[in-house]
Amino acid sequence: MKINKLNLALLALFCTLALNASAQSSTMTYNPSWYVEGQATLLDAYTGFLNGQDKNAPGVGLSVGRALSPDWDVQLGTTYSRYSKDGGTYKQNTLGVDALYLFSRSAWQPYLLVGGGAEYDKSNYYSYEASKTSPYLNAGLGLRYAFSDQWAVDANIHAAHAFLSSNNNFNTRDSGGANTLKLGIGLMYTFGRMPAAAPVVAAAPVMAPMAPPPPPAPRFEKITLSSTSLFAFDSDKLRLPQPELDKFASVMASNNQIGNVSITGYTDRLGSDQYNLRLSQRRAETVKAYLVSHGVDASRLTAIGKGKSNPVVQCNQKNKAELIKCLEPNRRVELEDITIERQVN
Repeated sequence: MKINKLNLALLALFCTLALNASAQSSTMTYNPSWYVEGQATLLDAYTGFLNGQDKNAPGVGLSVGRALSPDWDVQLGTTYSRYSKDGGTYKQNTLGVDALYLFSRSAWQPYLLVGGGAEYDKSNYYSYEASKTSPYLNAGLGLRYAFSDQWAVDANIHAAHAFLSSNNNFNTRDSGGANTLKLGIGLMYTFGRMPAAAPVVAAAPVMAPMAPPPPPAPRFEKITLSSTSLFAFDSDKLRLPQPELDKFASVMASNNQIGNVSITGYTDRLGSDQYNLRLSQRRAETVKAYLVSHGVDASRLTAIGKGKSNPVVQCNQKNKAELIKCLEPNRRVELEDITIERQVN
């Protein structure tokens, strides 16, 4: 039976799918693993091989191949075809390499192929007998359908030209050449699975620069200095050295934002109110003058004397010496403390 009708049907289907696939990008994902394919074939043999008869020889084929790129495959394959009738036999064996150009790597994969190799033809038909090994070139087209990552069915058609010498002993009218047509239908298995697509990593959002934090709210610190460390008893003359006052003056001098510092002098309850008020004021002024002499602007300081007001503790000893001793720990009241308030932030 002739296979021309099958050829035309396959050609029409191929053209339809190739046109649809031609718009696809060649950057599609492909499986680079090796594959193997077995085929059933039908050979429309050259009539000279069959003593002038026009017959089709069934056969089988086996090939291995792999994808080289999204567009190209390479295959190494062999086929065997045989026809027998009325005691006559024709056999053909081929071994060749084909390059396949694929229009798509989707489920439907139309392709073109070109290749070459060697074929062995042997005919023993009636009184006619000949055999020959010759090189050949072939071209064709095909269509695969991949129904999973590893399995596909394949249909293809090859037209081949064998370069027979003029003394090939076949009944050929074509000097040195023979043309054949072969239809194949096969099942293909790929040994590896399709590589997993790389995960799409979302671009990290561009963060707006963080606004600087607001300046901390001002806080205040109260420094209490014992009058016994600053002055002699019942005196407004400052003892020297005064490391605590020196440290405070250094902080004030290097932080001009610190202002409105109050220097408040206190006495204990011993003595008259007027005397204690004047003494506390003189002591506060003495501390202010010391700070000014160490680089603090006088406008940032206020000296206040409050006498014996705001006592911290109460002492009721009858003995005066004991009473004075009891009042000594009261750093801001009875022991004539001086309190300095300053802004530290």
